[in-house]
Amino acid sequence: MVVGVDTHRDVHVAVAKDELGRTIGQTTTPATAEGYRSLLSWARGLGEPLAFGVEGTGCYGAGLARYLGRQGQLVFEVIRPSRQARRRRGKSDPADAEAAAGAVLSGEASGVPKSGDGAVEMIRVLRVARTTANRARTQAINALRSLVVTAPEELRERLHDLPGPRLVRTCAAFRPGAPAGPGEATRMALRSIARRCRALEEEIRVLDGELERLAEAACPALLEVYGAGADTAGALLLAAGDNPQRLRSEAAFAKLCGASPVEASSGKVTRHRLNRGGDRHANAALHRIVMVRLRWRHQPTIDYVARRTAEGKSKREIVRCLKRYVAREVYRVLADAGPPTLARS
Repeated sequence: MVVGVDTHRDVHVAVAKDELGRTIGQTTTPATAEGYRSLLSWARGLGEPLAFGVEGTGCYGAGLARYLGRQGQLVFEVIRPSRQARRRRGKSDPADAEAAAGAVLSGEASGVPKSGDGAVEMIRVLRVARTTANRARTQAINALRSLVVTAPEELRERLHDLPGPRLVRTCAAFRPGAPAGPGEATRMALRSIARRCRALEEEIRVLDGELERLAEAACPALLEVYGAGADTAGALLLAAGDNPQRLRSEAAFAKLCGASPVEASSGKVTRHRLNRGGDRHANAALHRIVMVRLRWRHQPTIDYVARRTAEGKSKREIVRCLKRYVAREVYRVLADAGPPTLARS
């Protein structure tokens, strides 16, 4: 039998089906460690489960997927049903769990989820912290500049033409007294925001150092790829996960990164277009590698561009092809290195 699970923040709904697709059981368990044990015990009470199809393995189902993997169960990631299918059969948690089990039986759900229990998971959570800190810093600088625009004339003339870093330093050094007018209140506001900027910059600096250390420890060979830095390597490691063996081939990795060509042929025209799907952070990492190689005159890349340009390819098509080749190179590095680990550091 197979078990499909519709996951939510507080509860999970599971439906078991036999090999003929007949429903043989249904249960609801809390999304806790005890609930995970209860769900597995319930499934084993019905028979020997061949596989679990879990929705949201990167969100609400992450804990359940990790637990089942540690218990030696085969887990497949189930994509949320299409809106068209939901309109036909209605929407309910048991119906979604039944659809998840059906997707496993039909072979539609064949992707193994990321394990999320190693070095790459550490990189992921630190990247979340860095991204939010960087956004907050950008918002703070924008707020500084908007306050300068409406500041009293003397203060505005002093700060208007200062570049960002110098503006932050100048405003952070203000020593305003108790606000007795718009000028003093503006100085106090500017100092508060500038000090927030400096605190966020320090936070980003610390996170960058940790991310670089983790990326180098997890897969040092990836940092040796021409054009790959710590941030780029982190994005590519995050796409592959802590268990890169789940990727069946380099073509699968290229598709995961949105670097695989997509057929766009019609009639007498035979062509491919850019893939706009996949992990866009990983796609951007591949793009950065290609741009670095073009900028710093990586000779094999320059020779390839010259040859394809002579064949009539546009720059956009050439970059798409280069990203596909870089995805192949990165996949081979990840496959040779094995699962990322901190033991190498």
